[in-house]
Amino acid sequence: MKSYLTNLECTYCSETFSADEPMRLCDKCGKVLYPRYDISTASKNFTKDLLRGRAPNMWRYFEMMPIREECNVVTLGEGFTPIFETKALGGEIGSKALFLKDEGLNPTASFKARGLSAAVSKAKELGINKLTMPSAGNAAGAMASYAARAGLEAFVFMPQDAPEANQKEVTVSGGNLNLIDGLISDAGVISRGKATEMGLFDVSTLQEPYRVEGKKTMGYEIAEQSGWILPDNIIYPTGGGTGIVGMWKAFQEMEDLGWISSKRPKMFAIQAENCAPIVRAFENGDEFAEPWENASTMAAGMRVPSAIGDYLILNAIRESGGCALTVSDTEMADMTNIIGSLEGFFVCPEGAATACGAKKLIEYNLIDSEETTLLLNTGSGLKYLDMLP
Repeated sequence: MKSYLTNLECTYCSETFSADEPMRLCDKCGKVLYPRYDISTASKNFTKDLLRGRAPNMWRYFEMMPIREECNVVTLGEGFTPIFETKALGGEIGSKALFLKDEGLNPTASFKARGLSAAVSKAKELGINKLTMPSAGNAAGAMASYAARAGLEAFVFMPQDAPEANQKEVTVSGGNLNLIDGLISDAGVISRGKATEMGLFDVSTLQEPYRVEGKKTMGYEIAEQSGWILPDNIIYPTGGGTGIVGMWKAFQEMEDLGWISSKRPKMFAIQAENCAPIVRAFENGDEFAEPWENASTMAAGMRVPSAIGDYLILNAIRESGGCALTVSDTEMADMTNIIGSLEGFFVCPEGAATACGAKKLIEYNLIDSEETTLLLNTGSGLKYLDMLP
């Protein structure tokens, strides 16, 4: 298999850079970089038929992934998580065509496995051997696991009140765990400082170009698993927002490849009511989101007071005709039990938030009960035993 990777491109000023040397953000404007591909050539050679018989993991889309040599792929079998129809839950919240993609079935029990598989693979390919990141939870465990698999060193900076399971994941995988007072934004400042001081490469969310490429494979899978017809609505729990922007990137790539039509799902971002910078910016019509002060929520993955990809998240929501809204911790906790009792899934609070959001969107007549609606459960509830009431 051959990757059609060509270069990196700034998502804001369109400056281009080499994809064969370590890069984080755009040198010109400081915004997010995306890998780009020779899609005109790929469309002639990389067809949907080639996917038949490939391993059921995210690397089945290797041609549109940023690793040049297959030998550099660091994998634990991530991706190709199933999509389930959830009729009982749909009946509870008012949807006649409700589905759930269960990312909790990934190797490290969350969707973060995708992004870190891609980022660690590229780090290995570029000869980077020491990684650092701030994390509110699942990303830390994923990075430590994939770094261990690749033989790299992992340094993690995490809020002291992050879920205990995530802390243990890091240490079990041989990562260097550093607990700090404050939020993930505070951990980010420390991580970047240590990167400079110790010669570490920081793989913070969207502050390097490759985690988004792992996340975009959710979009490829949703299309393939749905017979190349995308759902009407996708509802996603949003912290750093890499999942939404990754899927949005994937949809454009697949259209350019000739795999899908130009029809897009409406993208809905769900945030916790006590940490909702994207919702506030959406409602105010802003291009960027002001940092949220005193952020708090039991959904660790949504406790992100400031997202560097804010403009990309807001753009995907607006271009798709979707919106952003909030749910409470109480609603998430209650919905976790409802989903478990009706469908048998032990979802994470973030996953429960998507069902809470779907219920509100139907009640507000923002989505139709007849439309196909896909919820993304981003991780296993087993990671949150010490957080759930």
